[in-house]
Amino acid sequence: MGLESIGKNIRKFRHHRGLRQEDLAEITGLSTNYIGAVERGEKIPALETFIDICNALSVTSDMVLCDVLHEGYRIKVSKLEEQMENVSVEDRKKIIDVVEVLLKQSNYVV
Repeated sequence: MGLESIGKNIRKFRHHRGLRQEDLAEITGLSTNYIGAVERGEKIPALETFIDICNALSVTSDMVLCDVLHEGYRIKVSKLEEQMENVSVEDRKKIIDVVEVLLKQSNYVV
């Protein structure tokens, strides 16, 4: 099912935030060994722990689960399309430009 990708994504976002495993452990009240086991895919955190980790990393669950979920992003894209229905073509282009700049600044490839 690819659950090891959850740990890899947690590690990626931890690095992105400039945190060490020790820092994330301290913020979440977990042990450094546990954080390491989660990142290696040896352990899958309980829901409450998963939420604590996501909050500590300032990421959404969809961002961490993107490799194992099939619906989350699709639903968000549909909602965004719905909201942009009445936006002019010119304004849509501006919005897309802003999103691309934000993604580039977040070190995501556009």
